[in-house]
Amino acid sequence: MQDDTLTPDDRDFVTALASGLEVIQAFDDETPRMTLSEVAAKTDMNRARARRFLLTLHALGYVRKQQRHFELAPKALQLGYAFLSANNYRSVIQQYLEDITDEIGESSSMGVLDGNDVIYVARSSAKHRLMAITLSVGTRLPAAYTSMGRVLLSQLPDDELARYLEQVKLEPHTERSITDTAQLRNCIEQVRQQGYSIVDQELDPGLRSLAVPAFDANGKLLGAINISTNAARIDFDTLTRSFLPLLRDKVQLIKTHVS
Repeated sequence: MQDDTLTPDDRDFVTALASGLEVIQAFDDETPRMTLSEVAAKTDMNRARARRFLLTLHALGYVRKQQRHFELAPKALQLGYAFLSANNYRSVIQQYLEDITDEIGESSSMGVLDGNDVIYVARSSAKHRLMAITLSVGTRLPAAYTSMGRVLLSQLPDDELARYLEQVKLEPHTERSITDTAQLRNCIEQVRQQGYSIVDQELDPGLRSLAVPAFDANGKLLGAINISTNAARIDFDTLTRSFLPLLRDKVQLIKTHVS
């Protein structure tokens, strides 16, 4: 089998599997419970096709049905747990994230790139809440507007970064959000050069975050690790002089202990 990524036109591409996963991914924080019609509309399927996938997922235990509404069942957690279990470095990283929170009293997370989003795969939460949404393992945020996202984008080969920039839709989340592709490219190039990213209130008012890449002992990219803070409480000087060295120390320890 070749390493090239399949396209939907390839003979080995299993359309039914892709559609089933699309139905699962349709359930999120904004739409945790949906009717058949809502699932069909969100996945751009006709009702008959969406119904077959929902009923199959229900039979397998991944979806449960309550009258006219469908929602994910606890068994769906096994899909995410399989990823975490296969990546046994998670417990090591989790400890370092908790060490960061203990040392500075701020939240720290690890994320990986998935399409245009960053997915949180480990997190240590501080007592104070920074965003309107609750951040947890499995949360997806747009890579363009997060410090972890820009760090991960900076690690892409030039051709992959170019494809990302060609198709990404930049939508303002705050008055500080970048909406120009050329400006985003410049930001990513700066991250490549300096080795870290700071995003200041582009995703959520008051949220300021710093991130660096994390590698294993073989130089393989594991993800990005961040510290998220309140902009009114933590200034840029503290981020660069105190928090950045701390993050760099932790990713060096991760590199030492994860092979």
